[in-house]
Amino acid sequence: MRVSCSVVSYKNKPIQIAQVLRSVVASKLNVDLYLVDNSPDDQLSVVAQIFGAHYVHLPNNPGFGAGHNVAIRTAFDRGSIYHLILNPDIHFSADILQTLLRYMESQPDIGLIMPRVRYPDGREQYLCKLLPSPIDLFMRRFSPEFYRKSGRLARYELHASRHDQIMDVPNLSGCFMLLRMAVLRQVGLFDERFFMYLEDVDLSRRIGKISRTVYFPQVTLIHEYVKGSYNNSKLLFSHICSAIKYFNKWGWFLDAERDRINQRVLNKLIKFTNKQ
Repeated sequence: MRVSCSVVSYKNKPIQIAQVLRSVVASKLNVDLYLVDNSPDDQLSVVAQIFGAHYVHLPNNPGFGAGHNVAIRTAFDRGSIYHLILNPDIHFSADILQTLLRYMESQPDIGLIMPRVRYPDGREQYLCKLLPSPIDLFMRRFSPEFYRKSGRLARYELHASRHDQIMDVPNLSGCFMLLRMAVLRQVGLFDERFFMYLEDVDLSRRIGKISRTVYFPQVTLIHEYVKGSYNNSKLLFSHICSAIKYFNKWGWFLDAERDRINQRVLNKLIKFTNKQ
């Protein structure tokens, strides 16, 4: 089983990159590890060398998805069966990757899987969601308190599931995406029109058309998860631009496929909660 993994960095501290690469290496699997550095300088090349990662320097910063695509294309050529997408701000125990790979091997209809995710203080991160509507993204960003009190946040983030059950979810976070390469060959890589934000939603949705996209809470990772677009006007602009591109691609308020997929997930969730 050939496995590859890519981390895309932009001005991350060496200690943070060392932490995520150490998590991969600790799995004791033979992983083709790629550090794609979109930073202006190449100071992270030393960290890559320490952990035996292939270092790719892209100082023109083509974006998050485009950076991962560089590594994925190389991994295709090298015959990888699975590819792991990682954010630089996560870390996990040595057994997580092996557990997820065993589960994917036993379930050949899964194209994408993501584990449970928590903050460093142990709080839950609700990173498996329904497919977004323009209202969801706007209210979640600009009117979060009203969005929460309306009940739409809990619905969008599937709070009723308590995030403690294995379930098929149409929108999985790009912080950790374990992908089946045969499925990627069919649906394509990250859409490079998204510089940053929503490229993971877009890829999850395309994968979900031909295979399962699964949330697997039996293993947990730690994600620092700094919401950059909440504190940085440039990142907020990128987020808005990506949202416009996403809804131009899939549909704004009239998206029958989105409504059908989301309702199917909610119906399954209702059946599950009624059994409890």
